[in-house]
Amino acid sequence: LHLAQNLRVSDRCAHSSGTRGWGGGGKWGVKKVMSTIEWQLLFQKRCPSRGTFTAWCNSHLRKAGTQIENIEEDFRNGLKLMLLLEVISGERLPKPDKGKMRFHKIANVNKALEFISSKGVKLVSIGAEEIVDGNLKMTLGMIWTIILRFAIQDISVEETSAKEGLLLWCQRKTAPYRNVNVQNFHISWKDGLALCALIHRHRPDLIDYSKLRKDDPIGNLNTAFEVAEKYLDIPKMLDADDIVNTPKPDEKAIMTYVSCFYHAFAGAEQAETAANRICKVLAVNQENEKLMEEYEKLASELLEWIRRTIPWLENRVAEQTMHAMQQKLEDFRDYRRVHKPPKVQEKCQLEINFNTLQTKLRLSNRPAFMPSEGKMVSDIANAWKGLEQVEKGYEEWLLTEIRRLERLDHLAEKFKQKSTLHESWTTGKEELLSQKDYESASLMEIRALMRKHEAFESDLAAHQDRVEQIAAIAQELNELDYYDAATINAQCQGICDQWDNLGTLTQKRRESLERVEKLWETIDQLYLEFAKRAAPFNNWMDGAMEDLQDMFIVHRCWCCSSVINSFFVHTILITAHDQFKATLPEADKERMAIMGIHNEILKIAQTYGIKVVGENLYTVLSPQDISNKWEAVKQLVPMRDQTLQEEVARQQSNERLRRQFAAQANIIGPWIQTKMEEISHMSTDIAGSLEEQMSNLKTYEQNIINYKSNIDKLEGDHQLSQEGLIFDNKHTNYTMEHVRVGWEQLLTTIARTINEVENQILTRDAKGISQEQLNEFRASFNHFDRKRNGMMDPDDFRACLISMGYDLVSAFSPGEVEFARIMTLVDPNNTGVVTFQAFIDFMTRETAETDTAEQVMASFKILASDKLYITVEELRRELPPEQAEYCISRMTKYIGGDAPPGSLDYISFSSALYGESDLWKKLDHNEYKQRVMVNVVHDIMVKDLGEVPSGGAHGHSRWRS
Repeated sequence: LHLAQNLRVSDRCAHSSGTRGWGGGGKWGVKKVMSTIEWQLLFQKRCPSRGTFTAWCNSHLRKAGTQIENIEEDFRNGLKLMLLLEVISGERLPKPDKGKMRFHKIANVNKALEFISSKGVKLVSIGAEEIVDGNLKMTLGMIWTIILRFAIQDISVEETSAKEGLLLWCQRKTAPYRNVNVQNFHISWKDGLALCALIHRHRPDLIDYSKLRKDDPIGNLNTAFEVAEKYLDIPKMLDADDIVNTPKPDEKAIMTYVSCFYHAFAGAEQAETAANRICKVLAVNQENEKLMEEYEKLASELLEWIRRTIPWLENRVAEQTMHAMQQKLEDFRDYRRVHKPPKVQEKCQLEINFNTLQTKLRLSNRPAFMPSEGKMVSDIANAWKGLEQVEKGYEEWLLTEIRRLERLDHLAEKFKQKSTLHESWTTGKEELLSQKDYESASLMEIRALMRKHEAFESDLAAHQDRVEQIAAIAQELNELDYYDAATINAQCQGICDQWDNLGTLTQKRRESLERVEKLWETIDQLYLEFAKRAAPFNNWMDGAMEDLQDMFIVHRCWCCSSVINSFFVHTILITAHDQFKATLPEADKERMAIMGIHNEILKIAQTYGIKVVGENLYTVLSPQDISNKWEAVKQLVPMRDQTLQEEVARQQSNERLRRQFAAQANIIGPWIQTKMEEISHMSTDIAGSLEEQMSNLKTYEQNIINYKSNIDKLEGDHQLSQEGLIFDNKHTNYTMEHVRVGWEQLLTTIARTINEVENQILTRDAKGISQEQLNEFRASFNHFDRKRNGMMDPDDFRACLISMGYDLVSAFSPGEVEFARIMTLVDPNNTGVVTFQAFIDFMTRETAETDTAEQVMASFKILASDKLYITVEELRRELPPEQAEYCISRMTKYIGGDAPPGSLDYISFSSALYGESDLWKKLDHNEYKQRVMVNVVHDIMVKDLGEVPSGGAHGHSRWRS
């Protein structure tokens, strides 16, 4: 199983079923599983891995002065196998047995297998007897396990390891090369360009990549093999013809060969990583210095502007003219609109830059920034406050002076405005009052004119106050000896004379309107009587026509009761129709009475010679409308009789469709609900492996999909119901919409559950989590998932973390702050819940490495080839020009007798980047070296053992010793 996981065996379901079929734990049961599943995946009919593995073993055995010729024969006595393990591990194995008997060989092979197991490798179905017997498949499987553990497992690139790390390394190194696209360890290497690109990337002097052709794969491969063997000490492990002529080259063989390139170039990779770290740290420092310079410049400019502006606002010398004062006000408004807003933005940006800079310095372990004297944020705030106080007093002074100058022209302007408004209102009023439009108007028009005249009288009374104000203003202007008083007096006299004339005309028009109004009241009463009786009768006819033509009356009556049968509905409707026909004679009498009122109106108009203008204002109905509608009602009665009979037959057909739909819906609805509950139980069940859960869910999903035919049949019945205009069903509580939504939710739930299991498998494989750990995580999650909806509230999540031993209170921040930080990791979108996948990701996430002064020192130490100083040439060779010059300009000269002239002290420079220069200055030279060595040991132990001591390399006495 371990080998199958490392080789990404895709057929997990077959593996699981094979294990169950051959029994658990027995010797023959395990061997059967390996032979039928794993070895079929590991070996093809023609095994290209054999030659590759032989070459790989010889590349290490030759260091001990020996080699093998036949991989299945030469390892049978266990001696060369133990020697191979000693060479690649650098450790001593137990002393081998020298005898040649079978039990001596088995003992030696067992010592080798025990050593492999001690390195954390789980050997399944590989026993010493198979190796001693020369079993080729078992021997190659063992060698592949050794290659994975000692050549591939330790490869790590950007938090990926083993196969994924090696693949990512190849992709990064070959990315700039044309015709190279490394996606796997088989067909991506067939044309040989990927191998040539790897060599050229690190040793461009060995291969001229521009001369290689994609259509010459054998030539490319042989070139790479020859160059690697001659210059890189990598033996030829592959055959060019086998790779080119095989549809899918052997993945293990190529991985083994490519891993040799990784280890050959590991030193260059380390130097490149160190240079990248230094560039990153220097870039942060350069950016911080730029922000400091920008803050100082912006603060100086803003304070200078405030110092220039305050004297201008403090000037209180008043101008002599209104125009000059208004110009001062305009200048002040221009200052408020144009000049001040950008400065407000600059002040805000200054505060933002200061806070951003302090945050960046704190996050990068740098000392806090202290601006120059007088340029603190508080200093700028105080200066700005003084500016606003002066500004407020200046505006109040300007407004007071302007009001004082305006008083002289106020009264004249006020008289002019009120006079203009009055004259505008009186324009045309005298001609309007002199009209005789009432002589040819109807009663409604006369009444409208009367109301309009009353409104005019109200308006006239309201304007009386304005006329009095005009006269009062004119009197006040005369008393103040206004220079144009004669013009004001003449205009005021004209307004008063016109006002008296309007009052006289208004009274005469009211008397004329009241006299004509009485002549029309008698005719109007008759019009009103006609309207009162015609409207209800017309409404009755409209309702009768609507009922006689409405085809949905029977349908609605049927739906209103669950006990009325078709015969009873038929009887009720026929009876109601007969009762309606019985009321027709009485309705005809009402119609004759209404027509009599209209005839009386015509008689009065003819007798008194009154000209009837227009239609009846009380109604839109005419006598002809009443007569036409009456004839229509009489024609609809027999048509209604026939329609009732047809409707009864249609309702009986609809009832059959309702029962047919309900019979299926009452089965499908509960089925969907049951399946939803079963899926919910399956998602929280932790029994069995993830592969078994995936298999069960896939089978369950297929059963659900097979049920789709029942949904389709129900859709057909629903379509028939809609075509029959059936919108309700008393026989079931399930509608088609309910079934559709339930079906879609069922499909979505099973798909989401399958996806969660797939994500758990990916997480397990990527993070190296065992099934027992996943089960423990699932059990904890299920226990605190109180709502059983697959999500935890923040309070439940906190309780879960505490139950698992997670300490939410650190030495530097309160528990609430730490928990808030964790919530940003598991709930980045702030949804208020924690899903199981987010919970798993959090539990398996490794703490990201942060840069420290010690790490920067260790990186410089790599570039300096383990020296305590670094030269200018080394900096310019390893770092980009900008970062190299930055270091040269800031590093102090190294003080020591063993250094060449011009050497630089990178240790004090690294310490100063993080504000530790004072600490390091207090150390003598020997302590200085000890600190450097502690840092190097710390980095090595973190890399090899995967742990960080509490307190860092400086804080723990055991690590320091």
